[in-house]
Amino acid sequence: MGLLLAVVWVFLLRYVPEEAQFITDWENMGPATFMPGRSDLWRAFAPKAAMALGFLLVFGLGGGWVLAGRMLAPLTHLTKATDTARNGSLSHRIRLEGPKDEFRELADSFDAMLEQLEQHVADQQRFAANASHELRTPLAISQTLLEVARNDPDHNHERLLERLYAVNTRAIDLTEALLLLSRAERKTNTGESVDLSLLLEEAAETLLPLAEKRGIALSSSGDVALAGGSRALLLQLTINLLHNAIVHNLPEQGTVWIRTETRAWTVVLSVENSGEELSSELVSTLTEPFQRGTERLHTDLAGVGLGLAIVKTITHAHDGTLTITPRAAGGLRVEVQLPALRPAPQRAPDDAGVSGRPQG
Repeated sequence: MGLLLAVVWVFLLRYVPEEAQFITDWENMGPATFMPGRSDLWRAFAPKAAMALGFLLVFGLGGGWVLAGRMLAPLTHLTKATDTARNGSLSHRIRLEGPKDEFRELADSFDAMLEQLEQHVADQQRFAANASHELRTPLAISQTLLEVARNDPDHNHERLLERLYAVNTRAIDLTEALLLLSRAERKTNTGESVDLSLLLEEAAETLLPLAEKRGIALSSSGDVALAGGSRALLLQLTINLLHNAIVHNLPEQGTVWIRTETRAWTVVLSVENSGEELSSELVSTLTEPFQRGTERLHTDLAGVGLGLAIVKTITHAHDGTLTITPRAAGGLRVEVQLPALRPAPQRAPDDAGVSGRPQG
């Protein structure tokens, strides 16, 4: 209001006489004309200006409050959703409606984050429950065997020791697999240059006695396939894939095809095996921890149900993708794609290998 009065003073009132005057038109002998003075104009203008400015002030404050409330309403929804998630409920979603502006994008991102967290927590809870059950089983079997031996002193202790050794070995394998799975879940930051074809040769030589014992033929081929990451984890991935393909194969005269190749921006490790026909529904569950096919329930060579889960975790830790598809003739095709370190020329496979052990 002060600024408005200053403008009126500078451009209008200072040119008006202080006192009112009567101006007579002597030339035409007309009546005298009243000319208001500065004080007259001020008394007429100031109250009206004050009322107008007061109205504008109230209107501006009210309109600003309403507009600010509408603009900040999405933040209120975000705050409520944050408080709900902090209290342990991850199922709440904002689902903000309205135009696709910054608040809408923020709310959608928050919903996506909550969905991922909820899925992760559910997976962890399911994994913990399954792991507890799997760890409890060998302990319960051991307790039963010991109770039988205590109640029957004449029992065949040599047979008992063999069974206890087998149960203990399985418990150790399960524990090692769980530890490896936990370690593989962390992103690898090692920058080693790893040739998948050499890992494939090493895994094939390690598992060749098992393949020969089960009458499985191994057919390998491939090029130099350089990837970056942890050599130990990628070797474990390769051994798990090859062991899985050997164990879950035909009873006799089965075949495993293993190959590495380099594509434009990725290196590929593929493992195929003959075997029983599998449905797409069953195949889609094989990477879940402790998921077993029918054959795994009836063979001592089967793992603890973590083999492909470990493969999946190691693959994701190396920013790769894992694809599992059933073969039309029976069996599986598993393909692991990892970011290529650099293009590599083709080479003839060399014989190399050290001992290794499949996990899961």
